Amino acid sequence: MSEHRILVTEPIPETVIDFLSTLGRVDVGVKGEFNNEDHLADVLPKYDALLCMLSTPVTEKVLTNASKLKIVANFAVGYNNIDVAAADHLKIKVANTPDVLTEACGDFALALLMATTRRFNEAEKYLREGHFKSWEPMGFLGMELREKTLGIVGMGRIGQAFAHRARAFGMKIAYHNRNRISPEIEHELGADFFDDLKELVSKSDVLSLNCPLTDETHHLIDEETLDLMQEHAILINISRGPVVDEAALAKALHSKKIAGAGLDVYEFEPKVHPDLLTAPNCTLLPHIASATHETREAIGMLAATAIKQVLQGVADKNITNLVTSKS
Repeated sequence: MSEHRILVTEPIPETVIDFLSTLGRVDVGVKGEFNNEDHLADVLPKYDALLCMLSTPVTEKVLTNASKLKIVANFAVGYNNIDVAAADHLKIKVANTPDVLTEACGDFALALLMATTRRFNEAEKYLREGHFKSWEPMGFLGMELREKTLGIVGMGRIGQAFAHRARAFGMKIAYHNRNRISPEIEHELGADFFDDLKELVSKSDVLSLNCPLTDETHHLIDEETLDLMQEHAILINISRGPVVDEAALAKALHSKKIAGAGLDVYEFEPKVHPDLLTAPNCTLLPHIASATHETREAIGMLAATAIKQVLQGVADKNITNLVTSKS
């Protein structure tokens, strides 16, 4: 039997590469090397398995050319970079990596919330530029969290992890979700359900986006929705960039329609809207919500496990985190 060949599009933890190496030959790309559809389509026909990033364009063209390919494992929970319907048609398995990001992302969401409400980036810039001469009674005033309402859009695993942490800081929890969570979890979180998104937006002191990117959630937060937010309110987004209309958000920030925003994802990532870059009341981070040693290794091992199962012929029902166009 010929040796399996596995393509990993970017450097990942060595422990994961070592694991994959027990299955066959592993080739690892450099950052951004396989973000081009044509290049990926040219290279992929040699491989039995692909471990890729959200930035990897696994299109119908790419998949159709990959005659040996058996599985695409995404180094992420989301998989909107993969044409899953085309993969289904070509009998190529697709897997993602849920669950293992939850705690790191919950921590990060709270950190981003605090950095934005307390204006850390503005204050640090002020100090680094040499402007700090003395304590100022009205300098960089922010918002306390206690008794404020955190409105969560998307109460899945990460949304719930964030809610647990925010509640420990005395915040009131409200949420909007496609399906209402169980009464037991609502009670545990002290969470109030809002069927009407607009009502949730208008009543939230902090609005956090934790929903997947779908046709329905694309530009869920647009100019009309932003107009419903309170002037002191903060927007947090660690979900997917296109959930927010960045041009509308930049306009709201510069006009002080809302007090601030904390973003870890972007509509045209890695590009960031230029007007967001000049908004002082905006905390901008480079998609690092899951960036802990523990979590990135766990993500990689989850993807690698799915690859191992497929290459070894494990039945579909037993493959880790298999997704289909019907998922």
